[in-house]
Amino acid sequence: MVLRSREGISPFSKQESTMLKAVLFDLDNTLIHFGERQFFQGYFPAVTKVFADIMPGDLFLERLLSSTRAVLDNGGQALNVDCFIKVFCKDYEPHKAEFWKRFMTFYETEYDQFRSLASASPGAREMILQLREKSLKLVIASNPLWPSIAQNKRLAWAGLGDLRFDLITHIENMTYCKPKVEYYQEVCSMIGERPEACLMVGNDPVNDMVVGTIGMKTYLVNDSDPSGLEVSRSVHHLTTADIPKPDFEGPLLAVPEAVRALLWNNTAE
Repeated sequence: MVLRSREGISPFSKQESTMLKAVLFDLDNTLIHFGERQFFQGYFPAVTKVFADIMPGDLFLERLLSSTRAVLDNGGQALNVDCFIKVFCKDYEPHKAEFWKRFMTFYETEYDQFRSLASASPGAREMILQLREKSLKLVIASNPLWPSIAQNKRLAWAGLGDLRFDLITHIENMTYCKPKVEYYQEVCSMIGERPEACLMVGNDPVNDMVVGTIGMKTYLVNDSDPSGLEVSRSVHHLTTADIPKPDFEGPLLAVPEAVRALLWNNTAE
Protein backbone atom coordinates (compact mmCIF):
# COMPACT_ATOMS: atom_id res chain seq x y z
CA MET A 1 0.00 0.00 0.00
CA VAL A 2 1.20 3.50 -0.83
CA LEU A 3 0.24 6.46 1.31
CA ARG A 4 0.95 9.93 -0.02
CA SER A 5 0.97 12.81 2.43
CA ARG A 6 0.62 16.49 1.65
CA GLU A 7 3.87 18.31 1.07
CA GLY A 8 5.37 19.11 4.43
CA ILE A 9 3.56 16.29 6.21
CA SER A 10 5.57 13.13 6.73
CA PRO A 11 4.78 10.05 8.77
CA PHE A 12 8.42 10.07 9.78
CA SER A 13 9.01 13.66 10.82
CA LYS A 14 7.72 15.92 13.54
CA GLN A 15 5.01 18.47 12.70
CA GLU A 16 2.77 20.82 14.60
CA SER A 17 -0.32 18.83 15.55
CA THR A 18 -3.12 18.31 18.01
CA MET A 19 -3.65 14.94 19.61
CA LEU A 20 -5.86 12.86 17.34
CA LYS A 21 -9.07 11.87 19.15
CA ALA A 22 -11.51 10.80 16.43
CA VAL A 23 -11.68 9.40 12.92
CA LEU A 24 -14.68 10.16 10.71
CA PHE A 25 -15.54 7.86 7.81
CA ASP A 26 -17.70 8.47 4.80
CA LEU A 27 -19.76 5.37 4.00
CA ASP A 28 -20.76 4.98 0.34
CA ASN A 29 -17.78 4.23 -1.90
CA THR A 30 -15.45 4.56 1.08
CA LEU A 31 -16.36 1.72 3.45
CA ILE A 32 -18.74 0.14 0.97
CA HIS A 33 -18.66 0.14 -2.82
CA PHE A 34 -21.98 1.35 -4.10
CA GLY A 35 -22.99 2.30 -7.67
CA GLU A 36 -25.17 5.38 -7.28
CA ARG A 37 -26.57 5.40 -10.79
CA GLN A 38 -27.59 1.73 -10.72
CA PHE A 39 -29.06 2.19 -7.27
CA PHE A 40 -31.27 5.12 -8.18
CA GLN A 41 -32.46 3.39 -11.36
CA GLY A 42 -33.97 0.73 -9.11
CA TYR A 43 -34.77 2.83 -6.04
CA PHE A 44 -36.97 5.47 -7.69
CA PRO A 45 -39.54 3.11 -9.26
CA ALA A 46 -39.58 0.85 -6.19
CA VAL A 47 -40.29 3.60 -3.67
CA THR A 48 -42.73 5.39 -6.00
CA LYS A 49 -44.99 2.32 -5.95
CA VAL A 50 -45.33 2.60 -2.17
CA PHE A 51 -47.16 5.91 -2.58
CA ALA A 52 -49.05 5.18 -5.80
CA ASP A 53 -52.48 5.20 -4.13
CA ILE A 54 -52.14 8.70 -2.67
CA MET A 55 -49.67 10.60 -4.88
CA PRO A 56 -49.18 10.48 -8.66
CA GLY A 57 -45.81 9.02 -9.66
CA ASP A 58 -44.54 12.12 -11.47
CA LEU A 59 -45.45 14.33 -8.52
CA PHE A 60 -43.84 11.88 -6.10
CA LEU A 61 -40.53 12.00 -7.93
CA GLU A 62 -40.66 15.78 -8.19
CA ARG A 63 -41.33 16.05 -4.45
CA LEU A 64 -38.63 13.53 -3.60
CA LEU A 65 -36.05 15.56 -5.50
CA SER A 66 -37.23 18.95 -4.24
CA SER A 67 -37.31 17.78 -0.62
CA THR A 68 -33.82 16.31 -0.98
CA ARG A 69 -32.57 19.63 -2.35
CA ALA A 70 -34.22 21.37 0.61
CA VAL A 71 -32.33 19.09 3.01
CA LEU A 72 -29.04 19.82 1.23
CA ASP A 73 -29.79 23.53 1.65
CA ASN A 74 -30.86 23.22 5.29
CA GLY A 75 -29.15 25.89 7.35
CA GLY A 76 -29.53 24.37 10.79
CA GLN A 77 -32.99 25.72 11.58
CA ALA A 78 -34.55 22.25 11.85
CA LEU A 79 -33.66 18.60 11.73
CA ASN A 80 -33.08 17.39 8.20
CA VAL A 81 -36.02 15.00 8.50
CA ASP A 82 -38.39 17.84 9.40
CA CYS A 83 -37.09 19.87 6.47
CA PHE A 84 -37.63 16.88 4.15
CA ILE A 85 -41.18 16.18 5.33
CA LYS A 86 -42.22 19.84 5.19
CA VAL A 87 -41.34 20.13 1.51
CA PHE A 88 -42.40 16.63 0.53
CA CYS A 89 -45.86 16.97 2.11
CA LYS A 90 -46.81 20.38 0.74
CA ASP A 91 -50.59 20.26 0.13
CA TYR A 92 -50.57 16.81 1.77
CA GLU A 93 -50.03 17.99 5.35
CA PRO A 94 -52.68 15.66 6.88
CA HIS A 95 -50.68 12.72 5.51
CA LYS A 96 -47.32 13.61 7.12
CA ALA A 97 -47.33 10.78 9.64
CA GLU A 98 -48.60 8.27 7.09
CA PHE A 99 -46.00 9.28 4.51
CA TRP A 100 -43.09 8.87 6.93
CA LYS A 101 -44.51 5.54 8.13
CA ARG A 102 -44.59 4.32 4.52
CA PHE A 103 -40.99 5.38 3.98
CA MET A 104 -39.96 3.45 7.11
CA THR A 105 -41.91 0.37 6.02
CA PHE A 106 -40.18 0.51 2.64
CA TYR A 107 -36.74 0.55 4.25
CA GLU A 108 -37.70 -2.22 6.66
CA THR A 109 -39.18 -4.56 4.05
CA GLU A 110 -37.90 -3.69 0.57
CA TYR A 111 -34.60 -1.84 0.86
CA ASP A 112 -32.55 -5.02 1.09
CA GLN A 113 -33.36 -5.78 -2.54
CA PHE A 114 -30.56 -3.35 -3.42
CA ARG A 115 -27.95 -5.19 -1.40
CA SER A 116 -26.67 -6.89 -4.56
CA LEU A 117 -25.55 -3.45 -5.83
CA ALA A 118 -23.20 -3.02 -2.87
CA SER A 119 -20.00 -4.79 -1.93
CA ALA A 120 -17.95 -4.50 1.22
CA SER A 121 -14.54 -2.88 0.94
CA PRO A 122 -12.03 -5.72 1.55
CA GLY A 123 -10.29 -5.35 4.89
CA ALA A 124 -12.48 -2.48 6.07
CA ARG A 125 -13.73 -4.36 9.12
CA GLU A 126 -10.25 -5.30 10.28
CA MET A 127 -9.09 -1.73 9.72
CA ILE A 128 -11.92 -0.33 11.87
CA LEU A 129 -11.16 -2.83 14.62
CA GLN A 130 -7.49 -1.84 14.48
CA LEU A 131 -8.40 1.82 15.01
CA ARG A 132 -10.76 0.93 17.84
CA GLU A 133 -7.79 -0.54 19.71
CA LYS A 134 -6.23 2.94 19.76
CA SER A 135 -9.17 4.25 21.85
CA LEU A 136 -10.18 6.67 19.11
CA LYS A 137 -13.74 7.81 18.66
CA LEU A 138 -15.11 6.44 15.38
CA VAL A 139 -17.84 8.18 13.40
CA ILE A 140 -19.82 7.24 10.30
CA ALA A 141 -19.99 10.66 8.68
CA SER A 142 -22.22 9.79 5.74
CA ASN A 143 -24.21 12.58 4.12
CA PRO A 144 -27.37 12.66 6.28
CA LEU A 145 -29.94 12.35 3.52
CA TRP A 146 -31.15 8.92 4.62
CA PRO A 147 -32.93 7.64 7.74
CA SER A 148 -31.03 5.72 10.37
CA ILE A 149 -32.49 2.39 9.24
CA ALA A 150 -31.01 2.87 5.74
CA GLN A 151 -27.61 3.84 7.15
CA ASN A 152 -27.61 0.82 9.44
CA LYS A 153 -28.55 -1.53 6.62
CA ARG A 154 -25.70 -0.23 4.46
CA LEU A 155 -23.32 -0.71 7.37
CA ALA A 156 -24.55 -4.30 7.61
CA TRP A 157 -23.98 -4.77 3.88
CA ALA A 158 -20.42 -3.55 4.47
CA GLY A 159 -19.93 -6.16 7.20
CA LEU A 160 -19.81 -3.45 9.87
CA GLY A 161 -23.31 -3.64 11.28
CA ASP A 162 -22.29 -5.21 14.57
CA LEU A 163 -19.48 -2.76 15.31
CA ARG A 164 -19.91 0.13 17.73
CA PHE A 165 -19.56 3.66 16.43
CA ASP A 166 -19.65 6.78 18.55
CA LEU A 167 -21.94 8.51 16.07
CA ILE A 168 -23.71 7.63 12.82
CA THR A 169 -25.11 10.66 11.04
CA HIS A 170 -28.51 10.40 9.37
CA ILE A 171 -31.48 12.52 8.36
CA GLU A 172 -33.04 12.27 11.81
CA ASN A 173 -30.14 13.57 13.91
CA MET A 174 -28.49 16.30 11.81
CA THR A 175 -29.42 19.83 10.74
CA TYR A 176 -26.82 20.29 7.96
CA CYS A 177 -25.47 18.25 5.04
CA LYS A 178 -22.20 17.97 3.18
CA PRO A 179 -20.45 19.93 1.80
CA LYS A 180 -21.39 22.56 4.40
CA VAL A 181 -18.63 22.83 6.99
CA GLU A 182 -21.37 23.35 9.57
CA TYR A 183 -22.19 19.65 9.13
CA TYR A 184 -18.72 18.76 10.35
CA GLN A 185 -18.89 21.32 13.14
CA GLU A 186 -22.15 19.71 14.23
CA VAL A 187 -20.48 16.28 14.24
CA CYS A 188 -17.59 17.61 16.33
CA SER A 189 -20.01 19.15 18.81
CA MET A 190 -21.91 15.86 19.12
CA ILE A 191 -18.77 13.86 19.87
CA GLY A 192 -17.18 16.55 22.02
CA GLU A 193 -14.03 17.08 19.96
CA ARG A 194 -12.48 20.01 18.10
CA PRO A 195 -12.03 19.72 14.32
CA GLU A 196 -8.25 19.85 14.78
CA ALA A 197 -8.43 16.62 16.80
CA CYS A 198 -10.23 14.70 14.04
CA LEU A 199 -9.36 12.98 10.77
CA MET A 200 -11.94 12.77 7.97
CA VAL A 201 -11.65 9.78 5.62
CA GLY A 202 -13.62 9.80 2.38
CA ASN A 203 -13.50 9.39 -1.38
CA ASP A 204 -15.20 12.62 -2.44
CA PRO A 205 -12.73 15.49 -3.13
CA VAL A 206 -15.45 18.05 -2.33
CA ASN A 207 -17.94 16.61 0.15
CA ASP A 208 -15.30 14.99 2.34
CA MET A 209 -12.21 17.17 1.88
CA VAL A 210 -14.00 20.51 2.42
CA VAL A 211 -13.57 20.00 6.18
CA GLY A 212 -9.90 20.87 5.74
CA THR A 213 -11.02 24.51 5.63
CA ILE A 214 -11.83 24.38 9.35
CA GLY A 215 -8.65 22.62 10.41
CA MET A 216 -9.64 18.97 10.37
CA LYS A 217 -7.07 16.55 8.96
CA THR A 218 -8.22 14.85 5.76
CA TYR A 219 -7.56 11.54 4.03
CA LEU A 220 -8.68 11.10 0.41
CA VAL A 221 -9.39 7.45 -0.41
CA ASN A 222 -8.22 6.85 -3.97
CA ASP A 223 -9.04 3.18 -4.52
CA SER A 224 -12.81 3.47 -5.02
CA ASP A 225 -14.66 3.64 -8.34
CA PRO A 226 -14.90 7.35 -9.32
CA SER A 227 -18.06 6.63 -11.34
CA GLY A 228 -19.83 6.16 -8.02
CA LEU A 229 -19.69 9.93 -7.52
CA GLU A 230 -21.84 10.84 -10.55
CA VAL A 231 -24.97 11.66 -8.56
CA SER A 232 -23.09 13.31 -5.68
CA ARG A 233 -21.23 15.58 -8.06
CA SER A 234 -24.50 16.73 -9.61
CA VAL A 235 -25.46 18.53 -6.37
CA HIS A 236 -22.06 20.06 -5.51
CA HIS A 237 -21.90 23.82 -5.58
CA LEU A 238 -18.17 23.84 -4.86
CA THR A 239 -15.25 22.72 -7.00
CA THR A 240 -11.97 21.14 -5.99
CA ALA A 241 -10.36 24.56 -6.54
CA ASP A 242 -12.20 25.70 -3.39
CA ILE A 243 -10.91 22.81 -1.30
CA PRO A 244 -7.51 22.39 0.42
CA LYS A 245 -5.41 19.49 -0.75
CA PRO A 246 -5.91 16.43 1.46
CA ASP A 247 -3.35 15.86 4.19
CA PHE A 248 -3.14 12.23 3.11
CA GLU A 249 -4.15 10.30 0.02
CA GLY A 250 -4.06 6.55 -0.46
CA PRO A 251 -6.04 3.32 -0.30
CA LEU A 252 -8.57 2.77 2.45
CA LEU A 253 -6.43 0.16 4.19
CA ALA A 254 -3.58 2.65 4.64
CA VAL A 255 -5.67 4.83 6.97
CA PRO A 256 -4.03 3.29 10.08
CA GLU A 257 -0.66 4.46 8.70
CA ALA A 258 -1.96 8.04 8.59
CA VAL A 259 -3.36 7.65 12.10
CA ARG A 260 0.00 6.39 13.37
CA ALA A 261 1.70 9.37 11.73
CA LEU A 262 -0.62 11.84 13.43
CA LEU A 263 -0.33 10.14 16.82
CA TRP A 264 3.46 9.84 16.51
CA ASN A 265 3.85 13.49 15.52
CA ASN A 266 2.07 14.55 18.68
CA THR A 267 4.07 12.33 21.04
CA ALA A 268 7.30 13.41 19.34
CA GLU A 269 6.72 17.08 20.06
